[in-house]
Order: sequence, then structure tokens, then C-alpha cells
Amino acid sequence: MENENIFLTIKAAVAAACAAFTAAFGWLGWMVVAWVVCMAIDYVSGSAAAAKAGEWSSEEARAGIWHKAGMIFVVFVAGVTDAVLGLLVQNIPGFDFHYTALLLPLVLAWYILTELGSIAENAALLGAPVPAWLVRVLKVGRDMVDKTAPELPEEDEGNGK
Repeated sequence: MENENIFLTIKAAVAAACAAFTAAFGWLGWMVVAWVVCMAIDYVSGSAAAAKAGEWSSEEARAGIWHKAGMIFVVFVAGVTDAVLGLLVQNIPGFDFHYTALLLPLVLAWYILTELGSIAENAALLGAPVPAWLVRVLKVGRDMVDKTAPELPEEDEGNGK
């Protein structure tokens, strides 16, 4: 009976923590959590695949960490850009448009799908059968995010930059 009470208390605490997190950060916060978890699993599964193949090296592992750090900077840039655009839109007189976030969710979705594809590749290298349709779904999902993103004109080569 006492173990049941402990289990129920832990369950209630986890549910309360999840509810508080959702209240504070909403669905976008859960996307960030999913992305961070995917990055960690990709790093571990990539290291395991390299170790299995006898190709693990600390240099490659560090390169993977630097790659992940660069992704963190890109997500930061997308989030700050969304915040700045939101403030700009709110403060333009006569502009009746509500902007919360566009770039950050797209960047997160793109990265999550990319990480999941990499995890699937690593799983295959570890010997797990990976359905080809799953790999295609991840690629199609990433392509859909690319198509959803705002289409912007290419930079003019002659603009001095």
C-alpha cells in the first residue's frame, strides 16, 4: 500500500511539473525539449555506431559537439528574430496583425526531423532494421518544412556584399 502511495505521489509530481512547464513555455517549449533529446540521442547513437565500426575518435566526437553547438546558435537566432519581428509588428501604427512565432518552430521542426533521420541512420549502422518508408517520411517532412518556410528572393550578387 505504501509503495502505491509513493508511485501516485511521483506520478502527481511529474504531471504537475509537465503542466507547469506547458503553462510556462507551451507547445514551443516541448519542441525545444524534443530537439534537445533528439540531439543527445543522435550524439550517443552516432558514437555507438562509430565505436561498433571501430572508427570512434575523440576528434570526430568533438566535431559532433561543435556541430550541435552551432545548431544551438541557429535556434537562438531564430528565436530572437521571432521576438524582434513580434515587437516590430506590435509597434507599427495601423498594422493590425498578430505575430508570435514563425521562424523558431520551423527551425526546430527542421532540426528535429534532421536529427531523427540521423538517429535512424545510426540505428541501421548498429544493425537495426529501419523501414525505408520511415526514412522517406522523415525526408518528406523536412522537405515540407523547407517549402513552408517563407520564400525569400536570393541575394543580389551586385549589392556590394
